[in-house]
Amino acid sequence: MSTGSLAGQVALITGAGRGIGREIAIGLAAEGMAVGLVGRTHETLTETLKECVRHGSRGVAVTADVTRPGSVREAVRVVERDLGPIDLLINNAGLVDRAEVPLWETDANQWWQVVETNLRGPYNLLRCVLPGMVSRRRGRIVNLSSGFALRPDGHYTAYATSKGALLQLSDNMADTLAQHDIVVLDISPGAVATDMTAGMPMFRDMKTWGSIPYMVAVTVDAARGRFDALHGRFIHAGRDNLEELVSRAEEIRASDARTLRLRPYKPDDPMA
Repeated sequence: MSTGSLAGQVALITGAGRGIGREIAIGLAAEGMAVGLVGRTHETLTETLKECVRHGSRGVAVTADVTRPGSVREAVRVVERDLGPIDLLINNAGLVDRAEVPLWETDANQWWQVVETNLRGPYNLLRCVLPGMVSRRRGRIVNLSSGFALRPDGHYTAYATSKGALLQLSDNMADTLAQHDIVVLDISPGAVATDMTAGMPMFRDMKTWGSIPYMVAVTVDAARGRFDALHGRFIHAGRDNLEELVSRAEEIRASDARTLRLRPYKPDDPMA
């Protein structure tokens, strides 16, 4: 049941025309948040917008390619003009390797397209949205991540590399953002049924998928500030005990847990 807990706030969601992005946008709208919907396909964005408006939310749909800085600047301008300053940025737009093959068999253009969408896209959004958040000294960023960010995968090298780089980008920004009261989180939904995962051979025989509604609920909680104490950290919505993570947030930050770090190979490892 909607509580209107996010009324008066504005979110910008990329990849909002389908899949997780669409459901997150609708979930935020149901809580009273105004939603700026960004994606490459006008028709699917319009359908998402209709669903958001049915919840009484204000919204705007803007067609844009997140890999193009000019396109992103215009999208952010339109969202802020029509809805107001952005309180929450959801970097959801993403691509995956088209074929499950080793790097030397990949299509070079498609490989870079994945990296550009998954890494340059969030950078472009951050570059345009963060100045306003910094000047207002408030804001939250949720980067949609993946377990691929944490482990090597020889068959999805573009996706794994780009998600790992995005997690590292969040880590690199975290201390500076904290000085301006801005929170960044990387949240993985786990394996959920979307058009993208349906095309991945590794999930061909998948019977039990993660819950998209649960991921939406986690994102809504992030927008409310439930996970602010985990600023700069990785959250796996599909596996984590979120209550425990929150309760141990101080310990997690003090020990540099839930970040990408080299593991020392001996007590006096010079790279530790």
